[in-house]
Amino acid sequence: MRSVLPRTTRARAMTVARCCGLASLALLAALQAQPAAVAADAAHGAQVYKTCALCHSFERNGAGPKHAGVFGRTAGTVPDYRYSPALAKSGIVWNDATLDKWLADPQALVPGTKMFFNVDSAQDRADVIEYLEQKGGAVPTP
Repeated sequence: MRSVLPRTTRARAMTVARCCGLASLALLAALQAQPAAVAADAAHGAQVYKTCALCHSFERNGAGPKHAGVFGRTAGTVPDYRYSPALAKSGIVWNDATLDKWLADPQALVPGTKMFFNVDSAQDRADVIEYLEQKGGAVPTP
């Protein structure tokens, strides 16, 4: 079958098709090269948590409140721990999303809080949160 396009137009169309095809292939390759969201790794979270353990533990309060039962707990409510007024009044309930924001930048989430440490890596935060959930569990329901 013979094309009805003039020879120069046909050549341009072929060039555009090749370029678009190559661009599509390049885009597809770039998308495939990007790592997929990795599932949270509690074992790695335990390693990252060692830094948190300078102030926190699961069993008792230290420089920071204990982490046992952190999921579902309202911030500022661990008995026998003295919170900043800002955190005690925040009304935050700890879950994946609030813990991620907290660990990313506690001062931005609750200005005036005593906590000053943050975890820059999103993967490290996800791993620590997974570790907290597995080891610390949720607040027991009465």
